[in-house]
Amino acid sequence: MDYKIKQDNFPYKIETDLIINAAIDVHKDLGCGFLEIIYKDALYIELESRGYRYEREKRYPVYYKDILLPHSFYADFIIFDTGILEIKAKSGIANEDLAQKINYLKCSDCTVGLILNFSKPTLEIRRVVL
Repeated sequence: MDYKIKQDNFPYKIETDLIINAAIDVHKDLGCGFLEIIYKDALYIELESRGYRYEREKRYPVYYKDILLPHSFYADFIIFDTGILEIKAKSGIANEDLAQKINYLKCSDCTVGLILNFSKPTLEIRRVVL
């Protein structure tokens, strides 16, 4: 299956909708209150069952003035080669989470980022586009 379809006003809408729907199914089944790792594991199973293209815990190097830093960042999921998916399980998505997502997008080849927070009765979703 190839889901790589880009729309100018809402980049990768089809792909992000597919990811969000998978996350909603995880949230419906598990509810809120678990640690992030539980939701990551469940989402891994959901993505596998749907046959979606993804990488889990993908490592990205970080540079400062063209010097490779000793520490990297690891994206929770890269999905359909276009988006970075970050899983949260906390009281809410903060401005710091959005700033971090922008930096993650700059380090990767991705243009769309999703932050999904499972700690509320309704799945909290934030979309970031570079």
